[in-house]
Amino acid sequence: MTATEVFDLVALGEDFVRDPYPVYAALRERGPVHRVRIPEGAEAWLVVGYEAGRAALVDPRLSKQWKNASPSFPISSPSAGPHMLNSDPPDHERLRKLVVREFTPRRIDQLGPRVAQITNELLDAMAARPDSRADLVEALSFPLPISVICELLGVPMLDRAAFRAWTGTILSDPDARVRKAATGEMAAYLTDLLERKRQAPGRDLMSGLIRTTDEDGDRLSAHELLGTAWLLLVAGHETTVNLISNGVLALLTHPDQLAALREDMSLIDNAVEEMLRYDGPVETPTFRFTTAPVEIGGTVIPGDGQLVLVALADANHDAARFPTPDHFDIRRAAGGHVAFGHGIHYCLGAPLARLEARIAIRTLLDRFPDLTLDAHPAALTWRPGMLIRGPVGLPVRWGT
Repeated sequence: MTATEVFDLVALGEDFVRDPYPVYAALRERGPVHRVRIPEGAEAWLVVGYEAGRAALVDPRLSKQWKNASPSFPISSPSAGPHMLNSDPPDHERLRKLVVREFTPRRIDQLGPRVAQITNELLDAMAARPDSRADLVEALSFPLPISVICELLGVPMLDRAAFRAWTGTILSDPDARVRKAATGEMAAYLTDLLERKRQAPGRDLMSGLIRTTDEDGDRLSAHELLGTAWLLLVAGHETTVNLISNGVLALLTHPDQLAALREDMSLIDNAVEEMLRYDGPVETPTFRFTTAPVEIGGTVIPGDGQLVLVALADANHDAARFPTPDHFDIRRAAGGHVAFGHGIHYCLGAPLARLEARIAIRTLLDRFPDLTLDAHPAALTWRPGMLIRGPVGLPVRWGT
């Protein structure tokens, strides 16, 4: 395949959605960059491989700002406003600094007991089910992180059912009109939520960001505050939902690794890192657009606002960096994976996601020593699109 040929990922159907790794590996054998057609209705340059991927993630010629997209680009921004993940320097540093000031390591560390409490309450409800069966996404993977991020931000009034529907649509629906409508509905909802928060502030993260806006409006505008609220609520739960689901699925389909972890729970930290590497929650990160020609592996990507996607999933399965990459091994030295990105856009919420996953998975295994998968892995339905990777549902059973 030449650089001008387009590899149609959409035509691969459900097989690619369920298991994209062999496709990425085959492309990597041909070279580090390929022209592809993606489910969102556009063509993109896909970067595969560990070294090429890491280099692309820090290349300043690849802009995160949607204004740098080609005028003919057929997709509109999914965000409700500007935030650090769709900004470039120097705006990026300014926006990230404002959030980091409130999103402190101390605040995250203090959440541990509350995360454990919420986890146990959810598992109490799960254990009480008379049929000893549950969808783990509904019972634990979704309600835990959405509860934690809402409490952290101070928005207990969030309509979680509506919010989940909006985020699922915005991040995964292939229909551009449907995505745009959901973005508008979420923006209106968040605008009202922020106004209520402004009228009744607390000591939470969102109130801190609002106070910063009120005291120095040229540092965080109302539009930037809206975009930041959107980012924190969406990214603050979506990554962890699928980290927990994918991680538990990996354990249940690798009984030797599940047994090893049950025997020695001191392996939980490393196990979470291997879960992130083996089947992480982000398949490709949010969009980047060329502002100048970029040469990768002998292929020159034009600099006129071309869409570039980095296959994080493939970078973490590159045998040049991780020997026997398709083998799930909780004792592996998984450090250096790019599940949370790399460079200035490295996920700010990574410590929180790790904390929640460690507590949730360890507690789940302690509370349900005979937990098993209640469906064949091939029968699971996976979320569409190439951004978020995870099963729509994860049927499990116990005690039967």
